[in-house]
Amino acid sequence: MSVLPAFKLREDTRRKWRVFRRNRRGLYSLLILVALLVLSLFAELYANSKPLLVHYGGEFYYPFLKAYPETTFGGDFEVEADYHDPYVRDLISAGENWAVYPPIPWDYKSINSGAGLHHPSPPSARNWLGTDDRGRDVLARLIYGFRLSLFFGLVLAAIATVAGIVVGAIQGFLGGWVDLLGQRGIEIWASMPELYLLIIISASFTPSIPKLIVLLSLFGWMGLSAYVRAEFLRARNFDYVKAARAMGVGNWQIIRRHILPNTMVPVVTFFPFRVSGAIIGLTSLDFLNLGVPSPTPSLGELLRQSKANVEAWWMSLTTFFVLVITVILINFIGEALLQAFDPKRR
Repeated sequence: MSVLPAFKLREDTRRKWRVFRRNRRGLYSLLILVALLVLSLFAELYANSKPLLVHYGGEFYYPFLKAYPETTFGGDFEVEADYHDPYVRDLISAGENWAVYPPIPWDYKSINSGAGLHHPSPPSARNWLGTDDRGRDVLARLIYGFRLSLFFGLVLAAIATVAGIVVGAIQGFLGGWVDLLGQRGIEIWASMPELYLLIIISASFTPSIPKLIVLLSLFGWMGLSAYVRAEFLRARNFDYVKAARAMGVGNWQIIRRHILPNTMVPVVTFFPFRVSGAIIGLTSLDFLNLGVPSPTPSLGELLRQSKANVEAWWMSLTTFFVLVITVILINFIGEALLQAFDPKRR
């Protein structure tokens, strides 16, 4: 008896995967997005202002993992070595000493303070996509900003999804006064001015990624909870649920084994769109200067700088391209999931 449901579950999963694969646009979008995400995870190895490896005095050093004072390489000061300083570079490369530098010798907060530069500066051999108005490398900030935005969207969507499932399941399964009071409470909470709260919190506290996740997750669960609530209200009156309750199965087991698996279609299919919405939300807050503080890498901050420096086309075009491509890839994945979970395609 226990083998047949498991077989059906695996067969249903394989069917959905076949439908998803037939949507080439969604499949390729998933592969490209995963490749970009994996590539951004190792950004410190190819976009860093510190060498990956230094051989000095017969010993090996790893500056991208550990901070070394300038005196380690024969310098004069007990502060962390500035590896863009020509004096430090000469010390490291003198004699039999050598160093391995990443292909992009900048991170998201390092500043190109070369003589004669006016920031924002256009693309050059040292800064492939130019610099922003503070002299930071645009390409490095795009790489780190993409990683931050994608993880922010995934974490925020996951928290809002879990909260929406919990609230919607409680309302839909229990019904009655619990559902009635819960709906009135959601209506009151939904009427709260989210933007004004962000402005107040931004003026009262120093914004950060954890604070933004907590604040935005307080409002991001309400849309999904309505779908889950409706599915639970519909499914709790089905015959198999009544039969399980008559057999003495507990409420938690009924929810976990019978109702919740049948309500996961809107949860799974809407998840990519919630991720893209969270990325757009973070970018909008950073554009309005209500998001993460500097020097945190941010796509919204680059767009804000582009607005203030309209002649710096290298900032506006590249940032817009990264943001649009990211959202399009995520939405294509969501579109493929909608088709895969469509019962009409069985």
